[in-house]
Amino acid sequence: MSPGDLAPGDLAGRLLAWYDRQHRDLPWRAAPGVLADPYGVWLSEIMLQQTTVATVGPYYRKFMAAWPRVEDLAAADRDAVLRAWAGLGYYARARNLHACAIEVAQQCGGRFPDTEAGLRALPGVGAYTAAAVAAIAFDRPATVVDGNVERVIARLFAVDTPLPGAKPELCRLAETLTPTKRPGDYAQAIMDLGATVCTPRKPLCILCPWSAGCAARRAGIAATLPARRPKPDKPTRLGWAFWLTRADGSVLLRRRPDRGLLGGMMEVPSTPWRVAAWTEAEAIGLAPSPAPWRPVAGSIRHTFTHFHLDMQVFVARLPAGAVAIEGIWVSPEDLAGQALPTVMRKLASHALGRRA
Repeated sequence: MSPGDLAPGDLAGRLLAWYDRQHRDLPWRAAPGVLADPYGVWLSEIMLQQTTVATVGPYYRKFMAAWPRVEDLAAADRDAVLRAWAGLGYYARARNLHACAIEVAQQCGGRFPDTEAGLRALPGVGAYTAAAVAAIAFDRPATVVDGNVERVIARLFAVDTPLPGAKPELCRLAETLTPTKRPGDYAQAIMDLGATVCTPRKPLCILCPWSAGCAARRAGIAATLPARRPKPDKPTRLGWAFWLTRADGSVLLRRRPDRGLLGGMMEVPSTPWRVAAWTEAEAIGLAPSPAPWRPVAGSIRHTFTHFHLDMQVFVARLPAGAVAIEGIWVSPEDLAGQALPTVMRKLASHALGRRA
């Protein structure tokens, strides 16, 4: 199906006129018709991956206050960047963010490339981010397709192929609409349209500048699109965590490997996370130190993208004369300043609230 009798130029013109009146006021966004700072656009787009605008706002302001230029971020200690990112999730983004800043500062003279191809060569910059920065910061006619745009395009053209299989078709259709005039504003406009009007449930078709051309609205199926395959149930993984303190009350933390989930972040030492249950003997065999470990009542649950995690917490005091242990000792008062991901902050609260 097609978007009625409206030509791509008509659709773009209607959307831009709507955006001029209804655009969201976001901390990283320039006014319509004004090019935004490439550094701010890039930083916000990395943060917005898999995260909501409401969540990102405070983090963006914190980063910009600490590191207002890409050269400042490049010169920052990586641990400081990880600490500032803690709680935002998907921590590989923070490592790539720092690596990308270094690349831009040292290899590009502090200037972001102004083409999609040049941007995609940077660490951690994929097709979506490259298109967003090229369009919004440099006004290149790049097609930006995020979840909001997928939904808008699926409804505009009544594409009933389920996601994720429909992605190539939706990208192709979206590209046919990208204008050469004000492509940066258009990219932000179509994302705003999906976020505020063409919403997942109960789309506000009466307010939509594309309502007259929307094939799904004409067919009465807008609220059912985009179609999605049923998601499989998330498995649950199990782990034990070891809250080890020493005589001065400090707790042992260690750094996770750079590669893998929560890479480079700090953690309370724990077993691997697996589907099979742990016996007490095999779990304590992986504790950071021999000690009289005792369980804390209850457990914590944290949900990642692909699985749930249930953690049992065991506490102990470091015995006198124990051998040196890999990691760092941190007072409970200083835990907030560590690069602890959300699951570890939950675990720390659980241990501190019930510690003997």
